[in-house]
Amino acid sequence: MVLALLQQQTPTNIQTMNKHLAIAKQFDPSAVSLTPLGNGLINDSYLVKTEASPFVLQRINRTVFQAPDLITANLLVLISHVNAKKELGLRLPGLLETVAGKPSFIDENNDFWRAQQYIDGTESLETLDSLAEAAEVGRALGHFHHLTSDLNPALMQDTLPGFHIAPNYLASYRGVEKPSQSAYSFCTAFIDQIGHITSVLETAKGEGVLPVRVTHGDPKLNNFLFDQHKSIVSLIDLDTVKPGLVHYDIGDCLRSCCHIPANDRFDLKICEALLGAYLGEAKHFFTTAEYDFLYSAILLIPFELGLRFYTDYLAGNVYFKVSEANQNLRRATQQFRLCESIMMQATELQALVAELKAEHGKA
Repeated sequence: MVLALLQQQTPTNIQTMNKHLAIAKQFDPSAVSLTPLGNGLINDSYLVKTEASPFVLQRINRTVFQAPDLITANLLVLISHVNAKKELGLRLPGLLETVAGKPSFIDENNDFWRAQQYIDGTESLETLDSLAEAAEVGRALGHFHHLTSDLNPALMQDTLPGFHIAPNYLASYRGVEKPSQSAYSFCTAFIDQIGHITSVLETAKGEGVLPVRVTHGDPKLNNFLFDQHKSIVSLIDLDTVKPGLVHYDIGDCLRSCCHIPANDRFDLKICEALLGAYLGEAKHFFTTAEYDFLYSAILLIPFELGLRFYTDYLAGNVYFKVSEANQNLRRATQQFRLCESIMMQATELQALVAELKAEHGKA
């Protein structure tokens, strides 16, 4: 959720910002100002300027993360594990303590706040400008999974029970009232058409075909920080780190990077660059079966997100932040059209996976 572009303050929120600055002073009394940071759909993030080094202040959404202390517990385990490596390749932002020596602060409204180091001299991207950047994203995600491949997932807490459990999202959708207007027929018909794919990865996990590993949970493009040389130095927004399938991360990363918003097409060239670089890092721990489910992940994750957007729209926009009533409906439609593009390129995607599998001696 840390972005290079900072949102501007408006006069109407000065009082709120002053309250938040007081909270920032709980972590560093020399805090002098803070600015809204990023465009995340869940948490609220701020860049805090101090007399020394800036830091990132976040209010964790308790509606989504009902046990935010578990996020802290996971971060402490993750950072300790990664920092013990001799060659990191990625820098993870550390947690800051309050002046009282606590890893978080709970305000008078019972809101949960935490602070992390700000990695200066970096930027995040909303779009990729080159295949080299795509490959760098793949390398960084693969390296993150490599660094955590020997971290016992049983040591990590489940900060988001049910997250990425696609069959549950389908069940939630079926439990909400459906509109009768034809304006919604595309989403409804598409879910009816391919809703059966929601069980593919979870079934493989349940049968022991796909191993449970430590996952990032939200590796979209703007959670990778690039330095001035266009190398990725950090992967941020670690609230969703938890046990799961790396396929969720791979699918979500490709969804974010390969989506062409102008026409909701899936960019095969970016996928080839990103996935190739990812597997170059992950091949040392990636199992043969994990290659076999890559196409399923590429298709499932945008479908899952579209399903969540559409369900939230039908439920009255209670989960994702929206600026107007139909925003989640449009988001859902975009994701389903992206799925259609993926399905149209299924032969090419499956051939790419087969080629990479053979290249890494897993055929």
